[in-house]
Amino acid sequence: QVQLVDTGGGLVQAGESLRLSCAASGRTFSYYAMAWFRQAPGKEREFVAAIHWNGVSRSYADSVKGRFGISRDNAKNMVYLHMNNLKPDDTAVYYCAGGNTARLGVTSVEYPYWGQGTQVTVSS
Repeated sequence: QVQLVDTGGGLVQAGESLRLSCAASGRTFSYYAMAWFRQAPGKEREFVAAIHWNGVSRSYADSVKGRFGISRDNAKNMVYLHMNNLKPDDTAVYYCAGGNTARLGVTSVEYPYWGQGTQVTVSS
């Protein structure tokens, strides 16, 4: 089993940067694809970014391409989401997710393991 704890959210101004972290437990973490999703109030949860278990492949939502970067350190059981040039539209609860998927899925049902969520608020 894999347990995920995501942290790093906070209140920032537009244009600033923030790094979210996801700490994973379980030796099988290294073989899981990892992803970040976000959900704003009144909206559906949406895909943000994903990374393959070996870090070779990455996928990003169009809305964050060029601004966000996903990375992982399997030796430390950590996954990160580097967010640059944040915009008010990025305001949401961000969730770390993991699963044994080979195609870097963009739907939440493809990831059985989830963090508790961390709030990111971007003010203008």
